[in-house]
Amino acid sequence: MAESLHPAAVDHLPFFITAPGQTDVLLVVMVIFILVIIFLVGVLYFRLHALPEHMAHGASKGQLQLVAVLALIALFTHNHLFWIAALLLALIEFPDFSSPMNSIARSLRRIAGQGAPPPEPVPTEAQGTPTETKETPATAHPAQTEPQKPHAVQTEPQLSPVELDPAPGDELSERRG
Repeated sequence: MAESLHPAAVDHLPFFITAPGQTDVLLVVMVIFILVIIFLVGVLYFRLHALPEHMAHGASKGQLQLVAVLALIALFTHNHLFWIAALLLALIEFPDFSSPMNSIARSLRRIAGQGAPPPEPVPTEAQGTPTETKETPATAHPAQTEPQKPHAVQTEPQLSPVELDPAPGDELSERRG
């Protein structure tokens, strides 16, 4: 038998009208579309919240940690004031205090003679090689042992010239780009 249309039905139905018992294609497409849009909005939201951290990535470790904590607080509390504070702190370049202090400490170590290990004394013919030297008995009194030679007088000055070149890795502006 041929299917007959109801007299009130139109001859042509739109594509989104489904027959009874068929899959609603438009509903399936719209559900997938809404899920993709929700996912993309979430990605945009997280990228926006991570913006201060990305901006402060080349900065010092302390500044990056401070910005990251503020951004995390803003993410969990939905308080935009923390996010704005993190964004402003990421834009500000903190002065680098640790590099000059490290350079000063390195120079002071060099001045004090602790920069390089002391050179080992070279045995002379009078002293002999280390294996040929006399060993003092363990019970010997310190006054009975051989007197040690006095240290040689330094003819070179103790102070070394100051380095004016910055140490490698001190260029904060190069790291920030």
